[in-house]
Amino acid sequence: MKPLVVHHTDTLEAHPDIHLPDTHQDTFSKAVLGFWFYLLTDCLLFATLFVTFVVLHSSTFGGPSAQELFTLPLPFAETMFLLFSTVTCGFALLEAVKGRKNSAVAWLAVTFLLGIGFIILEINEFNEFIQEGNSWKRSAFLSSFFALVGTHGAHVSAGLIWMAVMAAQVYHFGITVDTFRRLVIFSLFWHFLDLVWIFIFTFVYLIGVLS
Repeated sequence: MKPLVVHHTDTLEAHPDIHLPDTHQDTFSKAVLGFWFYLLTDCLLFATLFVTFVVLHSSTFGGPSAQELFTLPLPFAETMFLLFSTVTCGFALLEAVKGRKNSAVAWLAVTFLLGIGFIILEINEFNEFIQEGNSWKRSAFLSSFFALVGTHGAHVSAGLIWMAVMAAQVYHFGITVDTFRRLVIFSLFWHFLDLVWIFIFTFVYLIGVLS
């Protein structure tokens, strides 16, 4: 029997007897491996920001300390938004594995809305601090706080743009070899941001309030 060749533009729906590419396939594996290297550089970035925050967290220069400034309800709500968005992102990937384009896009839309909710809460928090006169200019502690949390927020914002573009590609082209690979890579990125936020919530907010 002549082997069936699936081009990059072919959809999985058009070939029901064809499974998604094996994760050890050369192109697929190289793309994922390359993205893991990118995530390692991001780990170094956030590790540097965490170390800076730890070193400067007591340098308040007469301004409020973490215990005086932070409250847990708002960061906890942000955590819930991001945790649930990670779950819905996983659902989108599972639907893509099954070749269900519309369901995958729908779960990506839910993930997008949860991510927007996280960003809105974070912007409100920053705005509240700034309105009270506690901007990044107030002390070294606040500078390190805004740098760490703001960098994470910038990554989430970039992820939302990436998610919107990818959802449009999945909707237009269907679940292809290319769109599935991009979805897997995006899922890694989104889970990574969730993990970083867990560290931020624990070491910046929770320990800051309880210390």
